Amino acid sequence: MLCTMKAIQVHRAGGPEVLQLSDLPTPSPGPGQVLIRVKAAGLNFADILYVAGEYLVRTRYPTVPGMEFAGIIEALGEEVAGLQVGQRVAALGGSGAFAEYAVVHARSVLPVLPSMSAAEAAAFPVSYFTAYFALQTQARAQPGEWVLIQAAAGALGTASIQIAKALGLRVVALASSEEKLALCRSLGADVTLLNTQDNLVDAVKNATEGHGVDILMEVVGGAGFAQSLKMLAYRGRLLVIGSASRELAQIYPVGLMKGNQSVMGVWLTPFLSDPALMQAATAFLMPLLASGKVKPVVGERFKLEEAARAFDFVLSRKNTGKVILEP
Repeated sequence: MLCTMKAIQVHRAGGPEVLQLSDLPTPSPGPGQVLIRVKAAGLNFADILYVAGEYLVRTRYPTVPGMEFAGIIEALGEEVAGLQVGQRVAALGGSGAFAEYAVVHARSVLPVLPSMSAAEAAAFPVSYFTAYFALQTQARAQPGEWVLIQAAAGALGTASIQIAKALGLRVVALASSEEKLALCRSLGADVTLLNTQDNLVDAVKNATEGHGVDILMEVVGGAGFAQSLKMLAYRGRLLVIGSASRELAQIYPVGLMKGNQSVMGVWLTPFLSDPALMQAATAFLMPLLASGKVKPVVGERFKLEEAARAFDFVLSRKNTGKVILEP
């Protein structure tokens, strides 16, 4: 292990231009912590918001961004049990993943199946736990219900299709190109629609035999939010998981009353501190991974020093699956 490491450091709020490849001291694990040599890190839209100072928690600069990664345990802090040096793991650290080494609390470490590559392991935690908590914990999805997934070819979208099918749901997938829709179909989507087509609300209603969708995974926000509400069935649930448009959305409460509909938020971070919920989620997800019924979709890969290019690529909306940074 080196005394210094390469890392992406950010000193002020901004876009890709504020990402700096820096030499920083290699961190040491404290009590209850684990030091991991990073082999692959997942890039989420939330990371972009975090760097911009627009995320749900305050960004304290300077910072090393990166919420999820996979690698090899290099050292254990005091009071850590059940983990070993040399073990392959994934982790949800909140920040710090865009580096050669990262320290996380032991409870943030997840096992990695031998069959999974580092990139696949890094693509798993944020998207698949978010999809599970959104559909199962928040929406209380029931087999046979219809779910509409926006940006369905992206990291969260591909995870959500797979989790939805595992829960016995029928999936309407929206994406911006025929190539992306083909990927959605390969993952099990029942209906695929271009998000740019005219009369999208009518198309969704027709696809669901006039019923509308019981659950809608909303990640865009802004002006399209009202359109999403029109796609809901009676007693439908709209899950707010993101706002990629970075624009305000309007809700008309009377409309919700007429349909006995619900709008609820989904944020992964608070779920991570609930041991019972995490145990239930892990017990659901790991057998699906082991059986191959769920497989993370890895998209473009970039070297750590290409972090700015990776950010630009995600912002361009061209990505499919999870974009990966590799130290």
